[in-house]
Amino acid sequence: MPTRQELFAAYELPGRAGSHVRMNFVSSADGAVTLGGRSGALGGGTDRAVMQVLRTMADVVLVGAGTVRAEGYGGLRVDVDDVRWRQARDLDDQPVIAVVSGRLQLDPGDAVFADAVRRPVIVTTDAAAAARGRLFDSVADVIACGDQEVDLAAMLDEFTRRGWTRVLCEGGPHLFGDLLDAGLVAEVCLTLAPRFVGGDAGRIAQGAGESDRRFALAGVVTDDEGFVFLRYTAR
Repeated sequence: MPTRQELFAAYELPGRAGSHVRMNFVSSADGAVTLGGRSGALGGGTDRAVMQVLRTMADVVLVGAGTVRAEGYGGLRVDVDDVRWRQARDLDDQPVIAVVSGRLQLDPGDAVFADAVRRPVIVTTDAAAAARGRLFDSVADVIACGDQEVDLAAMLDEFTRRGWTRVLCEGGPHLFGDLLDAGLVAEVCLTLAPRFVGGDAGRIAQGAGESDRRFALAGVVTDDEGFVFLRYTAR
């Protein structure tokens, strides 16, 4: 099994030079993005360790509202050793979680807010922020980006203004598709699980227009359970 130090070396980020959006997904060997409706069911121990390393390296963890509901996101927290790693690199102790919700169909009492160790952010449209934004005053900062649809480029500009240039996106597939369409994805970290699921599960990217988006293979890690961890960077 790869060690924590080996994973940090395998996923080392380039120096800060503007916004860097890194996707993290797991897929079965036959392309299923979920098992029993959840992506977490496809993973294993090393996959969870990789997710923790990627979160430790990030300024902000970006997640779509549908994924927050489907995966049961609670408060985001990295452990004590990871806090020390962040402190040594002048990062805040904890990354912030940012939830993208075009219609703001969330509940202020959701665990992602109630259990947060750092004040979360909600990214939504101007219209939804005007209609429902005040409901979240006590639990999150609401960022309005775009009139009827969330403007993802404007969102990243706002993140950069706040000093958050290392963006880790954990899905879902529609958010990945939107980021691909907007040309905003710098890197994809894909866990390939040694499972063949069948069924009707979707792919890791959905809703994006068909295009030959070419990425370079930047690294491969394996573990004793048969998982393969692929790192791709945009050309």
